[in-house]
Amino acid sequence: MLSLIQIILLVLNVLYFIIIVHIILSWLINFQVISLRNPLVASIWDGLNRLLEPAYQRIRQFLPNMGGIDLAPLVALIIIIALRIILINNLGMFV
Repeated sequence: MLSLIQIILLVLNVLYFIIIVHIILSWLINFQVISLRNPLVASIWDGLNRLLEPAYQRIRQFLPNMGGIDLAPLVALIIIIALRIILINNLGMFV
């Protein structure tokens, strides 16, 4: 059972870093530091959007309309951190 918890924690860590990369890439694109005309940047951006948009859409259903501010990535990060805390604090129950 401990191995299963460790695998879940690994998946949560990977998701955490994917969301961080998506946030940083969106800032770089919005501030025109990098351009979507670059094929590598465009393919990475498209892949990240395809991966994360289904989760963001579900989160956006519960969030109020904030105009141009998208809080879905922040809420996703908070959910991941909360799940990690819950799993780590209750690890004794699974051993």
